[in-house]
Formats: sequence, C-alpha cells, structure tokens
Amino acid sequence: MLEAIRFFSDPATCVKYLAERRWPDGPVCPKCGGKQHSYLSTRFVWKCRECKKQFSVKVGTIFEDSPLGLDKWLPAVWLLTSSSTGVSSMELHRSIGVTQKTAWFMAHRIRLALQAGSLFNKAAGRVEVDETFIGQKARNMHKNVKGRKITGTGGKDKTMVVGVLERGGTVRTTVVDSRKKHVLQTHVKTNVEAGAELFTDALKSYEGLGEEYLHQIVDHAVEYVKGNVHTNGMENFWSHLKRTIYGTYIFVMPFHLFRYLDEQSFRFNNRDMTDALRFRLSLRTVTGRRLTYKEVTGKTTHTCRPQA
Repeated sequence: MLEAIRFFSDPATCVKYLAERRWPDGPVCPKCGGKQHSYLSTRFVWKCRECKKQFSVKVGTIFEDSPLGLDKWLPAVWLLTSSSTGVSSMELHRSIGVTQKTAWFMAHRIRLALQAGSLFNKAAGRVEVDETFIGQKARNMHKNVKGRKITGTGGKDKTMVVGVLERGGTVRTTVVDSRKKHVLQTHVKTNVEAGAELFTDALKSYEGLGEEYLHQIVDHAVEYVKGNVHTNGMENFWSHLKRTIYGTYIFVMPFHLFRYLDEQSFRFNNRDMTDALRFRLSLRTVTGRRLTYKEVTGKTTHTCRPQA
C-alpha cells in the first residue's frame, strides 16, 4: 500500500499509468475515434487533430467529471479492492484527504466498476445455492429509518439476498424481494446450467428442481455436511459479507445493498490474486460506466448499463 501511494502521488504518473492500460496502442479520441493527436502536458489532456476536441483519460470512465485528480482516485481504488473487509467512507476520507461525503460517492463509483456485468456463463458442475438476510430488526431502528426499509417474507424487516457459487469458480449474488418458490427457482434457472449438480438446504422453495438438475439437499436441522453435499462455500461467503457490512459499514440501506454485494463478490472471486493484480483487473472495467450523484442518491434513474 505504501509503495502504491508513493507511486501514484504524481498526477502525471497516474495519467500515464491509466492511459497505457486504457489505450495499449495509443490514445483514441472518444468523440471521433481519431488516433492523431497532440498532448497538452500542463493540463494532462489530448487534442484530437481530426475533430479538434480535447479529451482526458477520465472521459468515458467512472472518473469522468470528477474534480479530483487520479492521484486521489487510484489510491482509493487500491484501498477498496485490497481490503478484505472493505473501507468505510470515514476511513477513505482520512486516508486520501477528501471530505466524507466525497469519499462516500467515490466508493460507490468504484463499486460500479467492480460489477461483474450483465453477460456471464451460467454456473456449471457442482453449484451451491443459498439465501440469507441482511439488515437489522425494525425494533432497533429509528422511526424514519424503519419507514425506508424493504421488508420481505421470512426475514421480517430485513433484505433477502440469494447467492450462487460454482465450486472452484465464482460467486454471484442478487437482492430478491422474497424466498417464494417461483422467485428462487427462476433465479436458479437463470444462473445455473441445466444438468448441473445442485446443492441447497431443505427450504421447500427449492423442491421440484430435481427435474432439471441433480438436486441434493442437506437438512441443517440434522447435519451441515453429507459427503459432498453441503452449502459451506456460500456460508463462507455470507460470513465474509456480514463481517464487512456489520463490522466496517455498520449499516447499509437496501437501496445500495447490491453495490456492496458487487464489491464483496469482486474481492471473493479474485481472492487468489495479489493486491496489485486485483487492482489492475479493476481498472479494466472503469470504462463505459458512469454514476452521477443524483443516481446514487435516488433522485434520478441510472440509465447507463455497465459493459460486461
């Protein structure tokens, strides 16, 4: 971390580092696609010789329109991708020298870059599916907070999350409004390839999946492991997630929960990488994604779909 902060302390170095990864064959004008340009080193921008427009390395990324330099942004990305239990906005604001409100917004923009994308292969082989509830009980909340909570069946006053883990592969998580049969089975069929070995607990909502999958059940009222039949992989992920939310972020609004799931899933899926490799991987997905303050605060709808 100390080496990263020293390396990214120079704005010119940050621009060069990101530009080399965004444009391996040289800068490309986002307006016309031109490759002929001149570089204004005092302002860290390029001027296209074809359309005469100026552009920076931030254009078309999660960093666009931010007054902060990359010497603030890149250490923030490093912190969020390397810490196993996340980084609170208060810690981020103290570490990089911005306000807490700015740090909170930066963290949500970085989480957008960590989304897995809408296109992915269905889980195959041996697959674990499990659900959990995130949040606090309503009796422990202030009245105004209680009114904003999303409630669902089963876990009253909490938000339900379902996870799909391919053993030896990746995890994907989704916020759902209930654990009714049609909700969970639709989710399973969307994310798991037909014919896969499917491991779940004894929840009745999973009954009937044996027609499309090699469905095996472990009844947690009796045992937690039955040979290869268990959901311990998903339970391990839930443990990391809840330790992050309750220990670092303390409280997460249901409106933002999916962003924290994306963050934790990214770190979990790339946990065997070094911090440096995980950081470089995150920079591959900063392009084509945009999140404004109005969108993150719910004042307008997010219309920009992330690239896979």
